[in-house]
Amino acid sequence: MSRKRDAGPPSTGAGEKDVLTGFLDYLRTAVMAKAEGVPEDRARAPGVPSGTNLLGLVKHLTHVERHWLLGHRVTDWKATFRPGPDDTTASVLAAYRETVAEANAEIASWDDLAATGPRRGSRRWTLTHLIEETARHAGHADILRELIDGATGR
Repeated sequence: MSRKRDAGPPSTGAGEKDVLTGFLDYLRTAVMAKAEGVPEDRARAPGVPSGTNLLGLVKHLTHVERHWLLGHRVTDWKATFRPGPDDTTASVLAAYRETVAEANAEIASWDDLAATGPRRGSRRWTLTHLIEETARHAGHADILRELIDGATGR
């Protein structure tokens, strides 16, 4: 069982966009860390009666970022939580990392957070929503990882 001291809040720049993207990146990293090093069968195994599993959480967050920041449509949100038979921890994490890089490039191009975002609301709203969504699922990943092997901390 691995017990680490929790990391404190991230260091960010002083600007609003720096703070928002700093916290989003911090949470993204925490989610990925929870799935890394977990045996494939355990990463995809449901940890709770609803069927939630680590790979499904990462796959879902990939779709969330693609939808809210890159303009991709999602027709079945429930399906985004289910890893496919060919998905592996490595492939799901690689897709998330690639999506995060594309999303960060999109965010970097923004000069006005009050402007309308790719979907609805302002870009500020979009970033705040992504922080909320990623934090929620980071908490789920924390619990699932602890159930798998006792690992805690960020």
